[in-house]
Amino acid sequence: MMPGDARRAAVALQYRNQDLAPRVVAKGRGELAERIIAAAREHGVYVHESRELVSLLMQVDLDQHIPPALYIAVAELLAWVYRLEHGWRPVAAASPLPPGDMPT
Repeated sequence: MMPGDARRAAVALQYRNQDLAPRVVAKGRGELAERIIAAAREHGVYVHESRELVSLLMQVDLDQHIPPALYIAVAELLAWVYRLEHGWRPVAAASPLPPGDMPT
């Protein structure tokens, strides 16, 4: 779920294991966008704000899979949401090994 610009826009995505890619299941501007966002929050669905991504997703027809050009951006977002929902914390960067201890 992602809201956007001054005339608020929202796009809801759904991904199921049998899907080849996430699908656009709701989208709208203005009052409809507000209702989409409110419904998402009411059901505990994460709402992410990205004007650029919303703008691109608004071009996808309802019930259609996202285009391959958006796979990476949406996959990164879904992975981030998954980590948030499961309480994962980023792992601190390991300190570099001294030059003589580099793996071969």
